[in-house]
Amino acid sequence: MTENTSLGLKGFRFAATAAGIKKSGKPDLALIFSEVPASAVGVFTTNKVVAAPLQVTAPRIREAGRCQAILVNSGNANACTGAQGLADARSCSELCARSLAIDEELVAVSSTGVIGLALPMDKFLRSIPELPTALSKEKYSEVAEAIRTTDAFVKMSSVTVSSGGGDYTLLGIAKGAGMIHPNMATMLGFVLTDAQVEPSFLDSALRDAVDGSFNSITVDGDTSTNDMVLLLANGLAGTPQIEKGSKEADAFLDALRKVLLDLAKMIVRDGEGATKVVRIHVQGATDNVAAKTVARSIATSSLVKTAFFGADANWGRIIAAAGYSGADVDPDRVVIQFDGITVVQQGLGTGKELEAKATEVLKKPEFTVTVDLGLGTGMADYYTSDLTYDYVKINADYRS
Repeated sequence: MTENTSLGLKGFRFAATAAGIKKSGKPDLALIFSEVPASAVGVFTTNKVVAAPLQVTAPRIREAGRCQAILVNSGNANACTGAQGLADARSCSELCARSLAIDEELVAVSSTGVIGLALPMDKFLRSIPELPTALSKEKYSEVAEAIRTTDAFVKMSSVTVSSGGGDYTLLGIAKGAGMIHPNMATMLGFVLTDAQVEPSFLDSALRDAVDGSFNSITVDGDTSTNDMVLLLANGLAGTPQIEKGSKEADAFLDALRKVLLDLAKMIVRDGEGATKVVRIHVQGATDNVAAKTVARSIATSSLVKTAFFGADANWGRIIAAAGYSGADVDPDRVVIQFDGITVVQQGLGTGKELEAKATEVLKKPEFTVTVDLGLGTGMADYYTSDLTYDYVKINADYRS
């Protein structure tokens, strides 16, 4: 498995434009197109408030398991827009299908941006028909740019896998910087591969990889109304079909996990106002579920996150967050380390000298907090950012 410097993904083309949805005039409408209908699976928001594009897309992916085009806009979430919003999402889907001369059921629509505003349909009606003529295999970075909202940078990751039957590629494109918290993906993510993958394995592979990546990050504890991750496999690399339980399946899953974790860590790094990426590693839990429960509790604590921002090795906040997580915790067994510097041993602080060393660790842009519960073999990772002044500033006037 190798990271790509030049993308060899076969059968996918891309286009993006500035349709005028964003006030800034920046690119805000994008199209991803497969030359043939692709096997498709997805995971979607668990928020009870579901945006109109998801109401259109999720049933298509779940029922048909096929997709050929993804139309995505930024600047407007088309959420909480009632019957008109649903009709607008369907109109966009219909126009996209007609412009591409494909079945409408093969179109996925996705939106991100401000909640509660009607789509400016005149801009969609003008711009959607122009996208097919601009399609190019080279414009994937333009798509990544067009789906940004408060993102500071584009988010892409790709790998090429060499198998006995040849090479295939995976490309992941994502957006997300705020409203980041499972479940589910807490962002938009589109993963494309030219491998041929057995559909049921494709679905289980995506859920596995999402659980260890997008479902293991937090920025602010908010789960969006528009969260969506789609995985499309068009098979145009010409490699043999990847079947569950095979060596090739293991290699595909490893590659998918890598791409999604790369994207997930980029989202945390780009957390609105964030200056640090922190891996919360919990071990010694009664089982993996308990470990993830503790890790999530620590990673989402506002007090912990503000301590990270201030480079304060305040381990009391960490052990407290573990204690109220709901998982089994025996404080007399807890060990806490910052990049290997032990600040708590069997539930007691190790002194000011080691705490001072830990404070230096917290000044780094990326570090690991390890919490050993001493109760079993359960283990889990969670990724979080610090909580800064800028997060408040960004979100206080997001709509203006």
